[in-house]
Amino acid sequence: MDEMISYGAKLKQLANATPGSPAVTCQGVSLTYSELHRRTNRLARGLALRGVSQGDLVTVGLPNGLDFVSACWAIWKLGATPQPVSFRLPATELAAIIELANPALVIAEGDAAGVRPSSSIAELAALSGDEGDLPDVIAPTARGVASGGSTGRPKLILSGGPGVTKAAMLELSFWRMRQGGVSILPAPLYHTAGFAMMLDAINIGAHLVILPRFDPEGVLVAIQTYRADWIFLVPTMMTRIWRLPDAMRTAFDLSSLKTLWHLAAPCPPWLKEAFIEWVGPDAVMERYGGAESQAISEISGREWLERRGSVGRVIVGEMIAVGEDGQALPAGEVGEVYLRRPQGSPETYRYVGAVAKTLPGGWESLGDMGWFDADGYLYLADRRTDMILVGGANVYPAEVEAALEEYPAVQSCAVVGLPDDDLGNRIHAIVNVRTPVTFDQLAAHLAERLVGYKLPRSFEFVDEPIRDDAGKVRRTALRDERIARMKADASLSGARVGGMGE
Repeated sequence: MDEMISYGAKLKQLANATPGSPAVTCQGVSLTYSELHRRTNRLARGLALRGVSQGDLVTVGLPNGLDFVSACWAIWKLGATPQPVSFRLPATELAAIIELANPALVIAEGDAAGVRPSSSIAELAALSGDEGDLPDVIAPTARGVASGGSTGRPKLILSGGPGVTKAAMLELSFWRMRQGGVSILPAPLYHTAGFAMMLDAINIGAHLVILPRFDPEGVLVAIQTYRADWIFLVPTMMTRIWRLPDAMRTAFDLSSLKTLWHLAAPCPPWLKEAFIEWVGPDAVMERYGGAESQAISEISGREWLERRGSVGRVIVGEMIAVGEDGQALPAGEVGEVYLRRPQGSPETYRYVGAVAKTLPGGWESLGDMGWFDADGYLYLADRRTDMILVGGANVYPAEVEAALEEYPAVQSCAVVGLPDDDLGNRIHAIVNVRTPVTFDQLAAHLAERLVGYKLPRSFEFVDEPIRDDAGKVRRTALRDERIARMKADASLSGARVGGMGE
């Protein structure tokens, strides 16, 4: 069995083996593995003086940067658990998560924590000047991430395992990062995927280049400047990169890139195909799963070209599609996707503030709908909670959104169902556009791609991005806001809703 060591011990190992190698860079400022190790020793002592100890949760509300990475490893070195949150959260939402987590400390800039004990990185560093090694301690829970879930109420997903990694110096990580390679991470570090990949990069001994925020041209600049061999993008980022002027997008040298992961949200087939053609079918990789980590599917770009629309075959655990009667469905039939961890393995997570939806035999659902083909490849339809019932027919918002995003002017979009006296629900499209477009243009575009009952009955143009930096969209909140407006006035009751371009 592979020897496992704590995250803190792994960083020490890398600091001793490759002290001068860059560990993390953001906005041109870097920390070597030795510097990161010493800095996190000092910050860990500051955390201890603020009362943090083994087994505690520590909320981290910092933007992408060296401080975020340093905070996490300092927390792990005390055997505590980082619990990241967006530093942009409204005060009420942040307060709800902090109340649920009950952390020993909140690390943030300013008075973001309200009544909870809080500290900035600078304040923690000022508490101790000692950069020497600490006693090795393992965090019983590796990480805890916050999620709004399908209900909109916050929940915490705490990992089932401790904060340990393989002691051996590996050449290739679970996410295909390479020791000594360069990994570009423009995604929010507080998000499940961004956080996991930050951890994977440091544990393998890669050079992690963090972007403070996503910028489509900035991503290409970073790949070329650092000769990156690895990057993670969400489909929203891919869309914005692809929408750059051709002359700009093709001006950069991406020949060093060997792996491009995308996940966290559905990727429109046209967009995935474009990236496969651009960077190569063996570079583009996709996985499906959740922060709960019961099971994972994976597909390469080369496989995808033969299984267009699939999110791959299961590589960890098990997955099945289940019908309304709770029974597994045959190939080709859409049902709710249930996941199960590998037989004999320990629990992979636990919820705080939520209860898992389960079936007998250890099966658990993340709320997604999908189907398997005869060879075991999974195809997702949509989340059950997002599915719209229109006149007795099921409409999956992701399918309509994918068709909308093929239109060049569309930057991002979300599709929700609004109450309708005739059909039960009608489809409403919320669209953020790059250049002016009319309702008729979008309707004509969609009519060529979707059957009649899937077509939006109303459109709404908005100026702000609809998906967050992690590519997520809160359809429940968008729907509730519009229903509230419908009750207040008739602005959404007609077939066309005011906005840009008409």
